[in-house]
Amino acid sequence: MTRPAPLPDARPHRRTLSPFRGNRPIFATAIAALLTAAPTAALAQGVDIAPPPSGAVPLPEPFERPQFNDPDNPLAMPEATPSMTAEPVIGGAVEDLPPAVRKTRETIMQAARNADIEALRPLIEADGETTQLTFGDLDGDPIDFLRSLSGDAEGHEILAILLEVLEAGYAIFDPGTSNEIYVWPYFTATSLDDLTPKQRIELFKLVTSGDYEEMRAFGAYIFFRAGITPDGKWRFFVAGD
Repeated sequence: MTRPAPLPDARPHRRTLSPFRGNRPIFATAIAALLTAAPTAALAQGVDIAPPPSGAVPLPEPFERPQFNDPDNPLAMPEATPSMTAEPVIGGAVEDLPPAVRKTRETIMQAARNADIEALRPLIEADGETTQLTFGDLDGDPIDFLRSLSGDAEGHEILAILLEVLEAGYAIFDPGTSNEIYVWPYFTATSLDDLTPKQRIELFKLVTSGDYEEMRAFGAYIFFRAGITPDGKWRFFVAGD
């Protein structure tokens, strides 16, 4: 009797969104790219490696705090004086957010719930400053770029991830300074090695367990994160690319 052909892999589908989720080669490439931004000598000597200056997207410990005075970085900000620096803190309830931050967050989330990616355009292009969507150059339309990140042509997958990110807890970077910014998820401000079981459950809503282990090895959360300034400006939505 002829055996029936084996069934396709019946494991639950896991998103393979670029650059990380479920996509091992791209995840590894992204980590390698970040590492090579540090001096080769630092790698050879086994010392801590600071991330490349971004000025716009806070990076979590154990990295050195980024320097914001890079003249070659168009997103760079003036370096804060020691008296103005502050460690990031984990935020509280949504009701504790400044009204402008809360409004922007809810507007973004409502667009995601409605599967209306075009509804993000007024926020992305507010005040003539485009929300940072990549660490590289953004050529072309920002909404088209968001769609290109998604595993589907409509951009629904990236909207779902954006919604998941903003439903997580938040952290406040540079609290009380002119650079204060509210960042989701709060994993950007925590050590992945110190997460409680409940916190790991929250993290696994965003990434796979395999991605979690690779990020632990890398030393930081580098999946998608979003930042909103106290006055409600959507500053960035990027992954560690």
